[in-house]
Amino acid sequence: MRKIFVVGGMGAGKSTARQALVDAGLPYIDLDEVGHQVLKWDTVKEELAETFGAGVLDADGEVIRSAVAARAFMSPADTRKLNRITMPRIEEVYTDLLAQLEAEGNDAVVVEYSVFKNREMSLAYSADVVLAVLAPLDLRIERAVASGFDEADVRRRIARQITDADRIEASDVVFSNDGTKEELRNKVIAWWEDYQAAL
Repeated sequence: MRKIFVVGGMGAGKSTARQALVDAGLPYIDLDEVGHQVLKWDTVKEELAETFGAGVLDADGEVIRSAVAARAFMSPADTRKLNRITMPRIEEVYTDLLAQLEAEGNDAVVVEYSVFKNREMSLAYSADVVLAVLAPLDLRIERAVASGFDEADVRRRIARQITDADRIEASDVVFSNDGTKEELRNKVIAWWEDYQAAL
């Protein structure tokens, strides 16, 4: 089963690119959604509270994602602490999902991966293709704020992500998303049709 990773910075348009492939018939795994799932695990809640303080849990003992983000993206060291807690669990769920999709007979899966660093030291080590979606920084911030994020939070998160130059270097295909969603969708679908034809 071919694994097609879609990467890009916050607000770049990863979800639009992923949805284009889903509409073309591919199943998908959104690693952000997987990350949200593991935040419901008791062991993860306990470790987050121990690392970042009891304030990251609400009155019912559930994780307040905005509180975790506010603490975990304060510095690279704090981000690494978060990753040490969550990434092994995310990989566990991801591996199970891949096995399930392959057993169902799928030929390919699209994986949306927002915290991509490189191909060697991340879940993308098994990628057959890495697609990068890029957009100007101001436009990315504008889009993220329009979708409900606080601008200061957006800027903090982006500062912890790799640069577009790094994404270009690590990717097989690069899409520029400085236009409309429809323009990006058309580019991605055209690529997919060419990719399939070449197999």
